[in-house]
Amino acid sequence: MKELTARQQQVLHFIQDFTEENVCPPSVREIAEHFSISIKAIQDHIAALRKKGYLSQSEKRSRSLRVLKETRPEVRKIATVEIPLLGTIAAGKPLFCDENYENTIVLPQDFVKDGQKHFALHVRGTSMRDAGILDGDIAIIRQCNSAQDGDIVVALIEDSVTLKRFFKESTRIRLQPENPEFKPIYSQEVQILGILSNILRNY
Repeated sequence: MKELTARQQQVLHFIQDFTEENVCPPSVREIAEHFSISIKAIQDHIAALRKKGYLSQSEKRSRSLRVLKETRPEVRKIATVEIPLLGTIAAGKPLFCDENYENTIVLPQDFVKDGQKHFALHVRGTSMRDAGILDGDIAIIRQCNSAQDGDIVVALIEDSVTLKRFFKESTRIRLQPENPEFKPIYSQEVQILGILSNILRNY
């Protein structure tokens, strides 16, 4: 791999640091604003980093920059895992979600249980507010098809997906919000897609 210029190293380090702090990589505009230079100049640096083998980028998705080689000095290696980010989930009134793949996010290995599949979804709405789940959070979900009373689950009802607390009653399932402004959802046809594992939040 070819040697980097000082500015190319700075851009690469910023992308690495931003990705670790915010789960997803920065946009080209955010990089340009950080260095107070033009978007065209940043695009040129990114092109050079890709050509030299330090960076990859998907032309079809935004925020797809990915560092291929660690260049920061004395960086403590942390075991990580990539999981798919599938889109948006409602934490209020159920919202239709076709589960299109949106991106991947990198998490410390400790965030997920070994040997179990996980995925992530954006949270929209405030119905789980009192459980500490807020609008704009990213929910990390352990994929499974069953739950116990009290678990916070991702549930599919017809063509809608929602995040609620699960309770099994005698003849139906109750999906309970954690906000008194919202009413429970009752249904006999509920498919469990996973159980909440972690919440990620940007401040």
